[in-house]
Amino acid sequence: MSHRHTPAAMTVSLLTALTTLPAGAAPQAHQHGVMTMDVAVDGPTLTLSMEIPLDNLLGFERAPRTDNERRAAAGVLARLRAPAGLFTPDAAAQCALDRAEVSAPVLEPGAKPAADGHADLDARYVYTCGQPAQLRALELGLFEAWRRLQRIEVQVAGPGGQSKTTLKRPARSVRLAR
Repeated sequence: MSHRHTPAAMTVSLLTALTTLPAGAAPQAHQHGVMTMDVAVDGPTLTLSMEIPLDNLLGFERAPRTDNERRAAAGVLARLRAPAGLFTPDAAAQCALDRAEVSAPVLEPGAKPAADGHADLDARYVYTCGQPAQLRALELGLFEAWRRLQRIEVQVAGPGGQSKTTLKRPARSVRLAR
C-alpha cells in the first residue's frame, strides 16, 4: 500500500522538522533586535512563520497606553496583515499570498500585560506558487520596515533538505533549499 501525503500534511511535517533541529541549532527565545523565521516549501505551497519581540516593531512590549502608541500598534498590525514588499518570492515562481495570520494578544483591546513583561508577535503566511520549481530565493523587506530589527534567524525546509542562516542588516535574501 502506498502512502500519499497531502500538501497540508507535508507542510506540517516540514514545520515540525524545523522545530526539532538539534539542540543548539534553535535561536534563543525573545531576544531584542532578533526575529526568528521558519520557511517551508512543499510542492506549490510556501509557508512563512515568524516570531518577533514587539520591541523590535514598536519600541515597547505592552498594551499601548497613548493614542500615538495605539496608532503605531494598529499600523504595525495592518502592515503585517498586508505584507506586500515584506516578503517577495522569486517572480518566476508566480507565488500569490493565500493567507496572512498575525497574532499579538497584548495589542488587542483590553489585553492583559505579558506575565514576564515580554511580548511577541507571531505571524504565518501561506503562498501558492504556480511554478514552484522556480522558487529559489525569498527577498525580505523587514530591515527596511523596522529599524530596530538587527538580525533574522531563518530555518528553511524544502525538497532539497533543511538549512539555517542568519541575516544581518542590510542583507535581505534567503536562499531556499532545493
